[in-house]
Amino acid sequence: MKNTVKLLALAAAMTVASAASAQQTAGTWLGTLGVNKITPKVESGDVSAPALPGTKTDVGSDTKPRFTIGYLFTDNISAELDLGLPYKHELFGAGSINGTGKLATAEVLPPTAFIQYRFLNADSMFRPYVGLGFTYAMFQKERGSGQLTAVLNTGGPGATFKLDDKAAASFQIGGTVKINEKWFLDASVIKTKLKTTAHYSTGQAQEVRLDPLAVNFSIGYAFKGF
Repeated sequence: MKNTVKLLALAAAMTVASAASAQQTAGTWLGTLGVNKITPKVESGDVSAPALPGTKTDVGSDTKPRFTIGYLFTDNISAELDLGLPYKHELFGAGSINGTGKLATAEVLPPTAFIQYRFLNADSMFRPYVGLGFTYAMFQKERGSGQLTAVLNTGGPGATFKLDDKAAASFQIGGTVKINEKWFLDASVIKTKLKTTAHYSTGQAQEVRLDPLAVNFSIGYAFKGF
């Protein structure tokens, strides 16, 4: 009888230890996989002369898979790295050329690192969090259309362009909902303060503030070590 009690006590202790190790406590890794929609909130400058005065640009949204890996240094302080595929955005005419249609496309890969503060206790069902991050936006595969060449108003061969890669600050607010001791749901909104410059093959340039807003939903897994 005594041996049985000891075995039951040991089993209970091992169960409690296992559950505790799976909670979002210090030393826990958090991996998530989901989708992220980026919508630029554009404030465009004018294309430099000899383009038509008031020639501005607007940028469409895109949705792609998103993967993150995070680590809790304490029960409340964590770091997170956001990764994913390049986002492909369409560029449209705005201002005096509103309605001219698609001018170009461009891809951007914006890896972001966050330091986060997670509220409430580690075993809470719902844990809101805030984050402050550093984004490095890398632009690639910029392609112009016939409309872009016409808008630049210089004649000659088809116009091309390049967007400057830029570093930017990002601000995050989100929350996790625990499904069980290992699995959880995650959602967040991220605002990035991003400004870049378009350099056209015609010698013209254009300042564009993108300031994208990202909204994402993911499923996550919590684990101790690799």
